[in-house]
Amino acid sequence: MSAITEKLSKVNESFTVNRYDNGFMIEVGGRDEENDWKTAKVIVGTEEELIELIQETLTLPLAD
Repeated sequence: MSAITEKLSKVNESFTVNRYDNGFMIEVGGRDEENDWKTAKVIVGTEEELIELIQETLTLPLAD
C-alpha cells in the first residue's frame, strides 16, 4: 500500500488515527512534490492495513 507516499513527500511531526466501528482512518499532514501543504486521509478496514500506513508514514522525511 502506498496511499500516503502517493500524496505526500514530507510529513508533519504528528498524525491522527481514528477508530470506527468498521475500520480506521489515518490523517497525515505534510507537503507534496510541489512543496504545497496537503492533508492525506486514508480509511482502512483492518489493523494490519493501519500498521502498514503508519510504517509508510514513518519512512517519509519531516516537513520543514
